[in-house]
Amino acid sequence: MASVPKRVLVVAGLGNGSGTGASTARLFAKNGYSIALIARGADTVNKLAEEINTSGGHAASFAIASYSHDDITSVWTAIHAKFPKPEYTIRVALFNVAHNVRKPFLDITPQEVHESLQTNVAAAFSFSHGAIKAFKENDIEQSNGKRGALLFTGATASIRGNVTTSAFAAGKFGVRALSQSLAKEFGKGNIHVTHVIIDGGILVDRQRERQSAEWAANEDVRLNPDSIATSYLYLVNQDRSSWTWELDLRPAHEKW
Repeated sequence: MASVPKRVLVVAGLGNGSGTGASTARLFAKNGYSIALIARGADTVNKLAEEINTSGGHAASFAIASYSHDDITSVWTAIHAKFPKPEYTIRVALFNVAHNVRKPFLDITPQEVHESLQTNVAAAFSFSHGAIKAFKENDIEQSNGKRGALLFTGATASIRGNVTTSAFAAGKFGVRALSQSLAKEFGKGNIHVTHVIIDGGILVDRQRERQSAEWAANEDVRLNPDSIATSYLYLVNQDRSSWTWELDLRPAHEKW
């Protein structure tokens, strides 16, 4: 009997390794996935890959200079070379990338608009192109009826603009629209596309520095990235009879 290919999760966007992307990588590694880690700069990807490998998982780092179309296309080629068929099958891809511009509208520069749309929207198109092409080559998994699952991390700004989020919201609205379009186009090919709205502050290092110790300790007022990762694993494991396109996550005491 032929061996079963090992499932691969591709994660783009890791921040400094304390947030949603890193937590998702750790959790999926514990659940038997090999992990391909994509981020700008080598420090975070190398450190997280080493952590996962030391803990008994299997991860490889793919540092990129930017989230340009050329760099994303090149990194998909490198991932296929590192995790070749038939030994591996890319089953899950997470786009966890964001460029957050928070300024009054009249203070936003054309360069910041360009960077926001490039990172939030154009990069999502390029990443999705690589993921969908990989999934279309897969057989359908009998356990869930999928060829693959493509996840997008959204934000409150995905559905609601605010006084300083015009550029950021435009980008996140675009990612949400892309995810919905892909879900409708490729669901009939057994590719599950889902968008997750993160409505609230996440307990990452940056927020620990900005917020109070009381905020960090209070699970009612902030999101835990490990809990977000658990929701991502739930979405990936959904069977074909009831797929979620959009899930919104928020702490118990968040205003919404």
